[in-house]
Amino acid sequence: MQYFPLFVDTQGLKVLLVGAGEVATRKLDLLSRTDAHIHVIAPTVANDIENYYTQGRIQLSRREVCADDIANVDIIYLATAAEQLNMDFAQLATERGIWVNVVDNPKFCRFITPSIVDRGRLVVAISTAGAAPVFARTIRSRLETMLPSSLAPLFDFVASKREEVQHKLLAGKDRRLFWERFFTTNQDKFDALTEQRYLESFEDFSVKGEILLLTEDTPAHLLPIAAMPLLQTLDVVYSDSALDSEINELLRRDASREAVPLLSDITHQYEHGSRMLIVSSAAKVAQFSAHFPMAKHLRPGAI
Repeated sequence: MQYFPLFVDTQGLKVLLVGAGEVATRKLDLLSRTDAHIHVIAPTVANDIENYYTQGRIQLSRREVCADDIANVDIIYLATAAEQLNMDFAQLATERGIWVNVVDNPKFCRFITPSIVDRGRLVVAISTAGAAPVFARTIRSRLETMLPSSLAPLFDFVASKREEVQHKLLAGKDRRLFWERFFTTNQDKFDALTEQRYLESFEDFSVKGEILLLTEDTPAHLLPIAAMPLLQTLDVVYSDSALDSEINELLRRDASREAVPLLSDITHQYEHGSRMLIVSSAAKVAQFSAHFPMAKHLRPGAI
């Protein structure tokens, strides 16, 4: 993974955008949604960027950029038509330890800006590591149709309720079960019934756990699609040998990894609401399946 995805807090962030043409405008359209302080420098300014200045959203300097301009800034976007100028200032910024992005020139970028789906508090970022930005935009357009605009007010609602849930449900596991129940019943809607579904989610959610069984030689690509959400809800993964790397990538990252315990221990964990995955040989999985009839065996074509 050449580029590691990060979400940066833009409050107080100082951004310098060099250039004010069509390419710079596209970057500013995105940057203007943030809380960053934005300074644009260019001798000629496009109308859209002029509008941002008129609205008081940006600081604008109508001149050529100079070396002193990159002092006391956090990140720099270079979006001029002068390729050599972009490269020179990218090198200067890098020497000074400032993160820089040269638009359409990944070789000189300390970071790249992904294609973004913006639903308020929910932000999805897509990147091809600079190799195929056109395809990244295609993926974004697909996600735009999948993620309704109602998600923005829904997550504002959820954020307003987090403290209340923490006070009512002290155990982290109970809070997770609560939110799973809420999102299962409410889904991606935000309407007049959202508050009611929220209140109902405090009632009658099961304390029973879940047991998933997986034969250790099952290839990851043959797992049923319906198993994927279950693998992201795990509390613990039991295995007597090293997990297959592809399988491990599908599992909830903060689930604990432990050796397979006694049957009585598994029963105890289940009764107390733990969600477990047991990875073992075919023979042992068959034994677990016989002992725990409620368990789900993750095998190709079934769940």
